[in-house]
Amino acid sequence: MIGQALNRVDGPLKVAGRATFAYEHWEAGQPLYGFIVGATIGKGRITRIDTENAERAPGVRMVMTHLNAPAQGPRDESIPFEYWRAQPVLTGPDIHHYGEPVALVVATTFEQARAAADLVDVEYVSGRGRFDFADEDETYIPKVVNAGFPTDTEVGDFDAGFSNAEVRVDEQYTTPYEFSMPMEPNACLVEPRGEDLVVYVSCQIVDAAQTSVAGTLRIDPARIHIVTPFVGGGFGSKLGIHSETILAALAARELSQPVKVALTRQQIFQLVGMRPISSQRVRLGAGRDGRLAALAHEVTMHTNPDIEYAEQTAATTRSLYAAPHRLTSHRLKPLDLPRGTDVRAPGEAPGMLAVESAMDELAHALGMDPVELRIRNEPTVDPERDVPYSDRHLVDCLREGARRFGWEHRPATPASMREGQWLIGYGMAAAIRGHFQGPTTVRMRFEADGTAVVQTDMTDIGTGTYTILTQVAADGLGLPPDRVRIELGRSEFPTSWGSGGSWGAANSCTAVDQACTALREQLLSAARGDARSPLHGRDTADAVFADGNVRIGDASEALSEIVRRNHPEGVQAVGETRFMGDDPNYTAYSIHCYGAHFAEVGVDADTAEIRLRRMLGVFSVGRVLNAKTARSQLIGGMIWGAGAALEEEAVIDPRSGAFVNRDLAQYLVPVHADVPDVDAVVLDGYDDKANVLGAKGVGELGICGAGAAVANAVFNATGVRVRDFPITLEKLLPGLPPMDT
Repeated sequence: MIGQALNRVDGPLKVAGRATFAYEHWEAGQPLYGFIVGATIGKGRITRIDTENAERAPGVRMVMTHLNAPAQGPRDESIPFEYWRAQPVLTGPDIHHYGEPVALVVATTFEQARAAADLVDVEYVSGRGRFDFADEDETYIPKVVNAGFPTDTEVGDFDAGFSNAEVRVDEQYTTPYEFSMPMEPNACLVEPRGEDLVVYVSCQIVDAAQTSVAGTLRIDPARIHIVTPFVGGGFGSKLGIHSETILAALAARELSQPVKVALTRQQIFQLVGMRPISSQRVRLGAGRDGRLAALAHEVTMHTNPDIEYAEQTAATTRSLYAAPHRLTSHRLKPLDLPRGTDVRAPGEAPGMLAVESAMDELAHALGMDPVELRIRNEPTVDPERDVPYSDRHLVDCLREGARRFGWEHRPATPASMREGQWLIGYGMAAAIRGHFQGPTTVRMRFEADGTAVVQTDMTDIGTGTYTILTQVAADGLGLPPDRVRIELGRSEFPTSWGSGGSWGAANSCTAVDQACTALREQLLSAARGDARSPLHGRDTADAVFADGNVRIGDASEALSEIVRRNHPEGVQAVGETRFMGDDPNYTAYSIHCYGAHFAEVGVDADTAEIRLRRMLGVFSVGRVLNAKTARSQLIGGMIWGAGAALEEEAVIDPRSGAFVNRDLAQYLVPVHADVPDVDAVVLDGYDDKANVLGAKGVGELGICGAGAAVANAVFNATGVRVRDFPITLEKLLPGLPPMDT
């Protein structure tokens, strides 16, 4: 079963509208509705807040502000991961960024709550806010960057290596604020049950949500019951919980009634966090043969002054290409804006946009094929950690992608290929992303009726968790998929590391595989010692599990019969994975996923309109768990990469720190008409250093390098290099070559 393109087992529920998302639970009966009032300044202090008119409005049950909000736990910086920390709101009159919650209005209906929210009268005194990244000079060095990576690294003598290089590239690249924007907004329903709270919430990590809510409300985590069986997309925006969840929980406790709160699309831009804006200096020094002598990647990005976030933007550069002299660094610039947070492929997505563009610039300066340049700089060991790679097939991806794409037809001279009005260009880029492992526990039970039940608090954020866990369990016990039931997304289930960082599939499936191994041993032991069994006394080393039976030689028995006789109440086992820091493989090896992107674009010679004509990605991710869902994840990432190159950009009003294009009409993302032909190919593989299944994460690899391939194609089409992303008409048009008359 593992690897097959099995259709999503939860698909029928979703197309029938029976998959219940956070805002859609009605177990608690009719809820009240909350609506958040946000600050209309970017920095300052509330001097007066008048809620009298709002409280008199029809249906209003409560208006909560910092003046009457319950006391909450502080953010505990000793907790190593941000998403497990308390997230207090309405704790005082100070305003830290535009849109910060200043009140919650709770009413009988959503419309009443929203209308009353407009009646809350707030007066402020404004302070000097720092909103413009380009205008602020203050920077500082964080102790570490996201995921625990070192802030800076240096090998050899970069300055000497770079100054002595025959060919040099030294360029600055900028990337904008970007958002996750899942289809399902951040939303929750909180139901009081005595002293307990049932929190139906859209989140990616159940354990983090439970711990964070409990820490904020200052109650025992066992009294917080998280329920999230289906999540309508996350992309990092739901790794932690946000103000809507805390406010709903506070209101539900105060009113002793269920309360629903959902963020509007506009509020998401101000209250959920975003990928930081960045300025990246990339320096490459090489010989005439294209071999890198020196490589530097130095990043400056924004951070919120109160909640530090340092995206690991230069971290992947450390393992990508060989060069004896190298350095990487991260610096933070405090701005009075919402905090930075993990957005799909944090670090790699913006970092590879810059580095892979710079590699294309080096190839152009050398007059060398960009594919060949990358192959010539393939390392034999991790160039900064000096350990072997576990399973590296980047060169295979490059060569197979070039063959399939028809790379030999690429115009060697920019702006030399035309089809009537259109300038045609080809571009490519490499892809790399680290593979991570976190602690995950799965409980698996085999019932007397022949059904296997898998339980873990792991979430399915639309990526296919229900399906791949079904496949691994069915494969491990030799069952048809319809005899496996997966139960996810409840805090009462065994704890997982959740869905994020592309670790969810490998973590949870490895734990299921271990549980299957333990169950097989129990079943074989029972059958071998049972005189009533056809398998009595047989050597279990040659046992084969298939079609709901176990066979040893010419004897076989149904698994349900073994369980019925020996474990009439069912038999269960637990499977676990360890944190990667406790697994020696992650110290002894450099474990990554790889890929190669190829893109063709057309650029209108008069208007500078860019049209993506086709994209191809070839990837190496170890063993594939489901061919269909893996391809879907990779294609989704590739499309996101195209959006990062050409469309996505959140724009700040420098007077207030507000995002001026805070809706999906103006914050542009690719739609179907923008993406006519995209394909993803996965090479056969198995990485035995990653886990016993040999599988690695695919969810974020597709975006890594994809934008650079598109940007490089634009340069190949036009001869114009845009280093300030996204590439828009006004940046490209002035440099377009004149058309022949």
